[in-house]
Amino acid sequence: MPHVRVYIHFVWSTKYREPFLHSSLLRKKVWKHIKQNAEEKGIHMDFINGYHDHCHCLVMLQSDQTISQIMQLIKGESSFWINKNKLCKDNFMWQNDYYAVSVSKSSLQKVRNYIRNQESHHKTKSFEKEEKELIEKYGFIKLEDK
Repeated sequence: MPHVRVYIHFVWSTKYREPFLHSSLLRKKVWKHIKQNAEEKGIHMDFINGYHDHCHCLVMLQSDQTISQIMQLIKGESSFWINKNKLCKDNFMWQNDYYAVSVSKSSLQKVRNYIRNQESHHKTKSFEKEEKELIEKYGFIKLEDK
């Protein structure tokens, strides 16, 4: 049996960065559902949180999982569930893109704290600014830059 301990920090936004997740209560309900659904699908979600237009989560990959599988399962099912339960007045959608970076064991608590503090973090910093910092820090190239 393989022994794997690989953590990935995922970040993705709502379609067109619409503030669908406008209330703290709604976000908590969505994050709770995403975490429960992930666990049912064998995805170990260590931590999840976000803000009105995006989500962060920390996932420990299993040996048979890929980043794209995890994103497809989490994003697809959660948007279906949000719409089925009419949690938003408009049709809810996640953006197709996402960010995924590996996290070393020594940085796990720092990443958990960062994810935990999204509410206060985004009182002073927009997601656009956070996204720009992610792109610069990890050397991502935006599609329009290719």
